[in-house]
Amino acid sequence: MTDPRTVITRRSLLAGGLALTLASSAHAATPVIRIGYQRYSTLVILKASGALEKALAGRANVVWSEFVAGPQLLQALVAGALDLGQTGDAPPVFASAASPDALVYVGHEPPAPLAEAILVPKDSSIRTLADLKGKRIALNRASNVHWFLLQVLHKASLSFHDIKPAYLTPPSARSAFESGQIDAWAIWDPYLSSARSNSPRILTTAQDIVANREFFLARRGFAESQPDLLREALHQIAQTDDWAQVHKPEVSRLLATQTGLPYDTVYSAIKTRDFGYAPMSAEIIQEQQQVADGFLKEGLLPSHIDIGSTVWK
Repeated sequence: MTDPRTVITRRSLLAGGLALTLASSAHAATPVIRIGYQRYSTLVILKASGALEKALAGRANVVWSEFVAGPQLLQALVAGALDLGQTGDAPPVFASAASPDALVYVGHEPPAPLAEAILVPKDSSIRTLADLKGKRIALNRASNVHWFLLQVLHKASLSFHDIKPAYLTPPSARSAFESGQIDAWAIWDPYLSSARSNSPRILTTAQDIVANREFFLARRGFAESQPDLLREALHQIAQTDDWAQVHKPEVSRLLATQTGLPYDTVYSAIKTRDFGYAPMSAEIIQEQQQVADGFLKEGLLPSHIDIGSTVWK
């Protein structure tokens, strides 16, 4: 006769195993939204607030990953390692050229032309834009300053063929700039604000040259399979921007902590910057199309990109 204790034990093990299987399945089925951010963005503020986690509690998990610049962030998104991110104008153009169906535009921020500039040493002989001819200029390839520098050169009737571009990440570019290995540096905040502590000279900002607008980009597969999660994330981004626009001292304190920059340095940059999420419009699509067409004309893209086809609807 079978020992009752053995039956009970087996039944308990079976029940326990079933419970574990069901729990594991439920956990595995919980959706995840993976967000890439840079230290000086709306997404940093959203991350710090915890608002997205609260809004998605019980519905999805949120995973955050930091990146040094937009091109690197979108490389991860195109590779399927991220679902949502925020970058400047040029990175999505280059990413779309490399992987045409990988990403979609899901919104944008107001322009921030004072948040990027071309720096030269304070005693540099470079005094005008035309003086950039033949000079070694550092920039992060395929970043917002790539477009900015191109337009600066055009304003001086120059092209990329007239300079010696040095494609460096911001930390490497700063080291090269401060050691005199490069003649000029096209850079954006917070690296711009940080570099200004050593008193370089601003040759020009992007004012009256380019908009320097940031965009929110989503992995196309995520946007198509999880539209409700994406809408909630965008709603929280909009709420965060509304708060940030009227709480710039608090935003500056947060970003000062994130970047290690002095509060006064950050606030001087943030007080001139506007926050405000907006969905893509025909005007903004056309503005971004000009960026793509400009790179194509310069021979920096392999083929034409239709920005309108990469906008989430």
